[in-house]
Amino acid sequence: MSRYDPASIEPKWQKAWEEALTFRATREGDKPKYYVLEMFPYPSGRIHIGHVRNYTMGDVIARYKKQNGFNVLHPMGFDAFGMPAENAAMASGGHPKDWTYGNIDTMVGQMKPLGFGLDWSRMFATCDPEYYGQQQALFIDMLSEGLVYRKNAVVNWDPVDMTVLANEQVIDGKGWRSGAEVERRELTQWFFKISDMAGELLDAIDGLDDWPAKVKLMQANWIGRSRGLQFAWSLTEPSHGFEAIDVYTTRPDTLLGASFLGLSPDHPLTKALEKDNPDLAQAVAAMRRGGTTEEALEKAEKLGFDTGLKVKHPLDPSWEVPVWIANFILMDYGTGAIFGSPAHDQRDLDFCRKYGLPVIDTFLSLKDPEPVTDTAFIPPKTEKVKWIDHFAGLDVATGQEAVDTTIDWMEAKGMGQGVEKFRLRDWGLSRQRYWGCPIPVVHCDDCGVVPEKKENLPVRLPDDVTFDVPGNPLDRHPTWRDCACPTCGKPAKRETDTMDTFVDSSWYFARFTAPHAETPTDLEDAAYWMNVDQYIGGIEHAILHLLYSRFFARAMIRTGHLPEKSAEPFNALFTQGMVTHAIYQTKGTDGRPVYHYPEDVELRDGGGFLKDGTQVEVIPSAKMSKSKNNVVDPMNIIATYGADTARWFVLSDSPPERDVEWTAAGAEAASKHLARVFRIASEIAGADVPPTQEDAALLKETHKAIHDVTMGVESFGFNAAIAKLYAFTNTLSKSRAGTETKRFAARTLAQLMSPMTPHLSEEIWQALGGEGLIAVAAWPKADPKMLVEDTVTLPIQVNGKRRGEIDVPKDLAKEEVEKLVLAHEAVVKALDGGQPKKLIVVPGRIVNVVV
Repeated sequence: MSRYDPASIEPKWQKAWEEALTFRATREGDKPKYYVLEMFPYPSGRIHIGHVRNYTMGDVIARYKKQNGFNVLHPMGFDAFGMPAENAAMASGGHPKDWTYGNIDTMVGQMKPLGFGLDWSRMFATCDPEYYGQQQALFIDMLSEGLVYRKNAVVNWDPVDMTVLANEQVIDGKGWRSGAEVERRELTQWFFKISDMAGELLDAIDGLDDWPAKVKLMQANWIGRSRGLQFAWSLTEPSHGFEAIDVYTTRPDTLLGASFLGLSPDHPLTKALEKDNPDLAQAVAAMRRGGTTEEALEKAEKLGFDTGLKVKHPLDPSWEVPVWIANFILMDYGTGAIFGSPAHDQRDLDFCRKYGLPVIDTFLSLKDPEPVTDTAFIPPKTEKVKWIDHFAGLDVATGQEAVDTTIDWMEAKGMGQGVEKFRLRDWGLSRQRYWGCPIPVVHCDDCGVVPEKKENLPVRLPDDVTFDVPGNPLDRHPTWRDCACPTCGKPAKRETDTMDTFVDSSWYFARFTAPHAETPTDLEDAAYWMNVDQYIGGIEHAILHLLYSRFFARAMIRTGHLPEKSAEPFNALFTQGMVTHAIYQTKGTDGRPVYHYPEDVELRDGGGFLKDGTQVEVIPSAKMSKSKNNVVDPMNIIATYGADTARWFVLSDSPPERDVEWTAAGAEAASKHLARVFRIASEIAGADVPPTQEDAALLKETHKAIHDVTMGVESFGFNAAIAKLYAFTNTLSKSRAGTETKRFAARTLAQLMSPMTPHLSEEIWQALGGEGLIAVAAWPKADPKMLVEDTVTLPIQVNGKRRGEIDVPKDLAKEEVEKLVLAHEAVVKALDGGQPKKLIVVPGRIVNVVV
């Protein structure tokens, strides 16, 4: 073995794995299977070190499981539809298809040199017609099962991207891609009936034992089960066909604090009223400009309009309450109408303060309206609150107890009904854009809306489109849009909306089990490979992607595309931290920051400098962002240090669930360590030393390393495993054991490092006589007998302060321990020729010396 040269070593072993089909996954009944999957990337054009960390974690697990005798499926693909491709096409005059596939080629070219043990034969992009054609078949099957429907709905409209956004795609009232202020519009949309599964999706969370607790909590809060009261408020005079207004509330216990009844701007009565009231119509139009997310409604200025209508309080018909329209009430939650109890709800309080409505504190006095503080009073859940004249006869109540008792009282009086509601709303999947999966339905004047025939799938996107005018090119493409009705054959029109890209990523894990099947899945392959045993991805997908995937898995079971066991498709989930890097910036002539790439900055003299000597401001440890130019290109790292260095560093510096900061010094240190491992192995390969007395000690340390590294990998403690590998490397370098024992130890070191640094490990394995590829060699097993400690380390404290330690046999007599302690140089110095006042030996734990 010569010097460590990753540039020659790494391509050699990548070629060897490829020729041996080392990572090609096929069904093998005599082996247990293991399916490891990282969330697949969007083809933005280049991968960064954050991608490297994510995929290296998955690769470590995949390689480790393979070496432990599992039949491993470890695939890769691309989440390839979406607005960025259209935006790029509009900016360049090109085509989204060319931009997307060009980026995929680039990213595959970047990923392969990193040595990931992936089954590339299963690769697909969600924009492949072969993929989205099967997605269309799934849609048709879900439509026939009643899991998809079409209705008029108020949606979030992005006026720049000119498309509908899901609530989750609205951030601070703005579109997640364009940053434009989102508007409300009423459109006819396609929906997945995810709300039908809300209870099942919520209850099943408790069984996700190997998911992070924070992700399970986020999912549970998003689904949001609540029990409330639904009941009617009679209008004092009928209006536009309404004699009463149905209200849903989760706080019926505050009913005697009502000061107004609120309608959604999209409530049917609101729509009826605005037709003959221009002032009301103008006010409601302003209310509809904001987003529909709870976050947007919470932050938005409270807007209201007094309709002039009044309703009778259900408990006292002589008590009349005004009817207002309010911008913070959603039509698709509850009934679209609430009663405002401002003393006990912050939004209601803000609204009443603005419009001068009374504030009645239900829990203190029910006789007259009384002012309360600017923050709404919410009764404590842990302390009992004294109620005065509570209508349900309660003297004291806490939290849900008060709600449930009130519901029972109202039901007994025939005045309302207890209802369970969920915060989760149906998933609107229609998007008014070109670069997405076409919705496979046809609009026929005679037959209505009918699905395309499966034999006509895929409904392919046309290639001859332009983006020179705003809007969806499919709307103005007559040769694609105009078609024959699949039912009657008469002229008809295709649906021009395409599917939300979250649909594409909600079932890809199932397609990987049989990526070339002529149906969405092959049931035999799905039954063998599913579920995903280990799923890895960012916390930013904790709600949307994971929730939608859980829904899709259940829908695919109903439609016959997955086995029953796959209702929860991901057995274990790990959410990794980010890779961060300093930001380097200077000020431009306009005063705005100018960001500089790390490779253009030299760090010296306690600061950062450009090549022309200009000093830059250094902002430490920020999330990598293309807009801030603080991304690190792995290709530069590979060219300088090799792929194994990049892999080793992203795993070594921090627990995988936490952020890790990429530094040039850290990468250089990792590279030097790998070169040292190579050098130690080279020396052992060329040595010829007979057995020595140190053989047993090195064997013992080798088995301890096997145990500790195995535990680290099994528990996702990759940094802890690497720390042990550093220590074991030092032990090996200092050992004076014979050559055969050192070769065994060095081969074991190569095996333990192989999931992290596969190329270097193959090279060492081959040089030291290992058989075949280390990638398929059996993982070493620790001998339990070698893990038993014969000695124990005892700390020595003198007057309560630690002054040293001694290693003694575990069964050494107390008297012998005392002799060794008194001979220790720190104790001798402390005693200064005298005798200790006390000498306390705690067997196996510590020794205390009192001077």
